[in-house]
Amino acid sequence: MTPLADDVAIESFEIWSTSAVLGVTDPSQISAARSILNGCLLSTERAASRFHEGTEIISLNAAAGMGPVPVSDVLFDLVEVAIDAARMTSGACDPTVADAVIAQGYDDDFDLLPEDRDAPRAVQVPGTAGITLDRATSTISLPLDVHLDLGATAKARTADLAALAIAEQLGCGALVDLGGDLRIAGPVPHGGWRIGITDQARTLTTNSVAETVAVTAGGIASSSSRVRTWRAGGMERHHVIDPATGESANTPWRMVSIAAATATEANALSTAALVWGDEALFELPQRNIAARLVRHDGTIERVGGWPEPIAEDRS
Repeated sequence: MTPLADDVAIESFEIWSTSAVLGVTDPSQISAARSILNGCLLSTERAASRFHEGTEIISLNAAAGMGPVPVSDVLFDLVEVAIDAARMTSGACDPTVADAVIAQGYDDDFDLLPEDRDAPRAVQVPGTAGITLDRATSTISLPLDVHLDLGATAKARTADLAALAIAEQLGCGALVDLGGDLRIAGPVPHGGWRIGITDQARTLTTNSVAETVAVTAGGIASSSSRVRTWRAGGMERHHVIDPATGESANTPWRMVSIAAATATEANALSTAALVWGDEALFELPQRNIAARLVRHDGTIERVGGWPEPIAEDRS
């Protein structure tokens, strides 16, 4: 997604092998806003990256089956949010897919993956039922052989927290988009933030914008089966795992965009929609969720009141 506005300051950069965009309604605050965002990004990376040595999630996964592990407030929050996402999506967006993701070939930072991997294998996804969180002691217990991958929600949660922090601390409107997980907070530009929807989440140009919508509150998230892909055993794989099979989801959707109260909720549901397949056309309206779903042939389905695109003046 790409914010399109003339009366705000916008900064774009790369983070976590994807694109990021920061916007503020007071251009004089862009540097301060970037500092706040950088702090949020660093905290999440130290807590939840499974690709950097010494992170908390690596230590927690290594202690599976060994009892309670003390964790930071940041990791506790991220795990709690991930479990809530699993409950909200009836298990379709599940953080216990770590071993399944690795078995499909996603075992390193995305930009470092080789052109082809060994043939993928299906690994059972255990689910979150056995995970114990103790807020009083700030500890987490993972059952034996249960390992977490917070990639489906940690980025969106970071966008939520950063946008709220920028708006509160700087008193201006804020937009934070981390690889398609977007949250706005505080005052909005006249007519709202104009958001370009695209299935090219790793690019920052407006050339790939498919349509534009105006957003005045909450979050939008887009999940794709075509952005983070790699080959394993000569087969194309992607990062969204179907917990029922332990393999990359066999989905009719190449892209799903969701509008919700937070980027975290939107992300969980857009991920789940890829897993649900055609059932998403039933599941999302039942949850009063507005969504735009794009089939592999380019056919667009709009449910839950997702608006028609804004006509852009290209003159």
